Amino acid sequence: MTLIDIELSAPVNLRDLGGIPIEGGTLRQGLAIRTDDLAYVTEEVADKLVADGLTALIDLRSPLEVATTGRGPLASRPVTYHHLPLIADVSETMSEGAPSFTHESMGAMYVSMVESAAPQLVTALNVIAHTRGATAFHCAAGRDRTGVLAAMLLLTLGADDDEIVADYARTGENMEAIFTRSRPVMGAMWEALGSERSLDDTRALLDGQMHVSARILLAQLRERHGDALAPLRTAGLSDDTIARLRERARVA
Repeated sequence: MTLIDIELSAPVNLRDLGGIPIEGGTLRQGLAIRTDDLAYVTEEVADKLVADGLTALIDLRSPLEVATTGRGPLASRPVTYHHLPLIADVSETMSEGAPSFTHESMGAMYVSMVESAAPQLVTALNVIAHTRGATAFHCAAGRDRTGVLAAMLLLTLGADDDEIVADYARTGENMEAIFTRSRPVMGAMWEALGSERSLDDTRALLDGQMHVSARILLAQLRERHGDALAPLRTAGLSDDTIARLRERARVA
C-alpha cells in the first residue's frame, strides 16, 4: 500500500473531553482530545492544535491505514507521536465473513478490542498520564477505536456509565460529516484490499441508537471480568498510573 493523494481537511468529530464529571470533580480542559483522523488535517488546523497546547498524538489506526495516508502535517510539528493500533489488520473487519454492522456487533467487537489490545490501551493511558500538555487520540472516524480508548480513560477517571455512554453517543450527530470526509481515504483503502464492502455498509449505524454499543461494552466487560478495567489491570495498568491520571485530570 502506498500513500494516496488526498485533500487536506479539518476534522469533523473532534472534541475535548473536558467538562465530563469524574470522581471527585470534573475532567479539565486541555488533557485529552478525541477526534477523527488527524493524518490529513490542514496546515492551519495543525498549527492551531499545537498553539492550543497539543504535545502528544496517539494514532490508533492499523499499520495499513497509516501506510495509506502517512502522518500528515502534524509530523512536522513538535508533537510526540505514538502508534498504538487497536486492530492489527483492518482487512479482517472488512472481509465477507466479518459480522454485519449493527450496534450489537459493534459492542461485542469493542469488548474483544479491550481484551486483545489491553497492552496498547494501557500504554495510551500512560501517555496521557505523563504528557505535559494535551494528548489527542484518533482512529479513522473517531468513533470505534477512539471510543474504546475514551471509555477506558473515563472509567479510569471514575466517570459513571451514563457519562461514558453519552460521550460515545455524541459521535452520532457527526456521522454524516464523517462519511463525507473519510470516503476518499476509506474507498481507496478498501479498493486496494479488493473488498466488496463500502462505507455505505455502515449506514445502518445512523439510526440514533449508538448508545447500545457502549452499554454492551461496559456490561459485557463486567459480566466477563467483574471489573471492567480488569483486562487493563492484567496488562499492567497500575494504581500509580490511575492516581496520576486522576490528579492531572480533576478540577474540583
